[in-house]
Formats: sequence, C-alpha cells, structure tokens
Amino acid sequence: MSSTEIRHTALDAVHRSLGATMTDFAGWDMPLRYGSERDEHQAVRTRAGLFDLSHMGEITVTGPDAAALLNYALVGDLASVGVGRARYTMICQADGGILDDLIVYRLADTEYMVVANASNAQVVLDALTERAAGFDAEVRDDRDAYALLAVQGPESPGILKAVTDADLDGLKYYAGLPGTVAGVPALIARTGYTGEDGFELFVKPEHAVQLWEALLAAGSAAGLVPCGLSCRDTLRLEAGMPLYGHELTTGLTPFDAGLGRVVKFGKEGDFVGREALAQAAERAEARPPRVLVGLIAEGRRVPRAGYAVVAGGEVIGEVTSGAPSPTLGKPLAIAYVDAAHAAPGSTGVGVDIRGSHEPYEVVALPFYKRAK
Repeated sequence: MSSTEIRHTALDAVHRSLGATMTDFAGWDMPLRYGSERDEHQAVRTRAGLFDLSHMGEITVTGPDAAALLNYALVGDLASVGVGRARYTMICQADGGILDDLIVYRLADTEYMVVANASNAQVVLDALTERAAGFDAEVRDDRDAYALLAVQGPESPGILKAVTDADLDGLKYYAGLPGTVAGVPALIARTGYTGEDGFELFVKPEHAVQLWEALLAAGSAAGLVPCGLSCRDTLRLEAGMPLYGHELTTGLTPFDAGLGRVVKFGKEGDFVGREALAQAAERAEARPPRVLVGLIAEGRRVPRAGYAVVAGGEVIGEVTSGAPSPTLGKPLAIAYVDAAHAAPGSTGVGVDIRGSHEPYEVVALPFYKRAK
C-alpha cells in the first residue's frame, strides 16, 4: 500500500451514516465531530461518549524473552507488570529523546501488547524490531488485527455492564481482562484519555460495527453519544494529559517533560537511552528545565501551540496545546515555562497572541480532576 493512501477504520461507513465531519489524522480518515464538539465533550464529562480509536497502533511482543526485550527497549519496568495489568511508559532514542509514549498490556506470562500513537506506530514497530536482535522474542505488527472502541464517562460502567458479564467492578484502572461484550470477544481495558472513568475495547475489525451498534443501543437511555477526535483533544487537555508532537517530542527527554517518574533506573540490565537519561535526570535536579504548567486565560482569546509565553517583556516559554475549555468556560493552555515562573499563582505571565500579550494565570496540572 502506498504511504499516501488514506486508511479507513472498520467503522468508516458508520461514521459517514451518522454525518460525521471526517479528517485526515496520521494517515487515517477519522471522525472529528458528529455535531457539536462542545456537546460531545460535555456528554463525556457528565454521561458517556463512544469513540472509534482504531487508528492506534497495536504491536504484540511474544516469546520467552518478551519481558527482557521490553525492559531493554522501553524506559519502564515491564517485567514487573502483572498479567492482566497495563503500564504507561515511553520508548526513547539513545540520546534520551522521546520517540513515543505507550500503554503496554501484559496479556500472558510471555505475551504483551504495546499500544502506540497512530502517528508513531511505524516508528515504534521499527524500533522494537531492531531492538529485538539477540532476544528470544517476536515483534508482530497487529495494527490490522484490532479495532479499538472506547466508552468514556461516569455512566460507562453501567452501560458496559448491560452488554457483558465480565467482572467490571473488579477491573482496576490500568488493567485489562478478556471477556465477551455484546456477543463479541474483546480485551476489556480500564484505560482512557479523557480524565473520566471508562473502558477501551480491543476487538477484531469484523466485530466493530456490531459492538458499536450494541453499545449505542445500551447507552441511549444514559445519554451516550458518538464522539470525535476534537472533543478527545479538549478532554485530555483539561485532564493535563500529554499529546505526542505537542508536549512530547524527540527533542525532549521524559525529565524535560516532567515525566521522569516513568524512567525506571532500578530495573535489571541496560536499556536504550539509560546513560543519556541518567544525565538528563542530573541536569533536571541541578537546574530545573522548563516546567510543564497550566495556563488559564483571563480574557477570551484562545492560545495555540507554538505561541510564546511572556513575562516582563521577555519570552519565558511556549504553548504546546491550547483550546477553549467547555468545562471551565475559559481558554486553557499547556505550556513549557522557565522554572522561575512555573509556580501556581505566578503573576505577570501572558501569551503573545498575534502581538498582543494576553494575561494568563499559572496553575498546576491537571485543570480538571473527576470526583472519585
């Protein structure tokens, strides 16, 4: 297949029948919104939303050395993840730069599923394949083997319970279990990217439409609505969750991004980037790099990625993500700023929006935290 040919998920016809506005996202034709992105956002915060995330990249790692390979290839300690659990981690270059952030599920003793961002799936696959040399493990491209649906929001447990007899009450956050949902075999994971409780369902592509329709029917009384990528972005922004290409890049190490906790120096053996990351950790401790903070607008103008953050006439940082917040009713931004201006409540900070320095309040992330 040519690299320029756009890919379609198994739910493509469903999205079109629902009148979705489609967009090219990482080479996939994906629903941006079905109606009002604000309404979709509010549905996830107060009721539930249904997402097609089939553009994400699934890579299976199997074999006697699967755990050892992942411990070498990634910065986290994947050998210590229990079967049925998941872990947020990263894959870095030898110089410590972030290639992607990942969720890794341990499906069995010698079987893992690595879920990469759509835009980086090939890069991650290539890196894992290259790093597998010398390990008794197989790296398999399973991107075409799965469709991925997500039900997110406070009503999601009740909706899913209506169509599965799996033990959802016993399913912890960042855990997954095999089960049957609406008659379809699925890996049911309690994960998500919205700041709400919710589930991600990995199924065969040929079962995607049946599952989507069953979930919509089961959730109609609870107010479940189809949701596109646009509200997924505002939801993750409010929840302070990083997006690759914005808060995370190859030009940053996990320590630069304030996510040094994902790097596990205590695990056995060497791993790619260990030396560079140890130096990055020392630098961050001696002289804190720019800090990732939240900015809340005092006015109505919306900041965008790349806009300069200013104080006292000097550039002190850069916006990485910005959007109007449906929950807070104000424009928000995530930005990297100099440590001297990173404390919550720091005053005199603004964003340069087309030459005008708009005032912003510095706050700790996340902007939004759901009630437990």
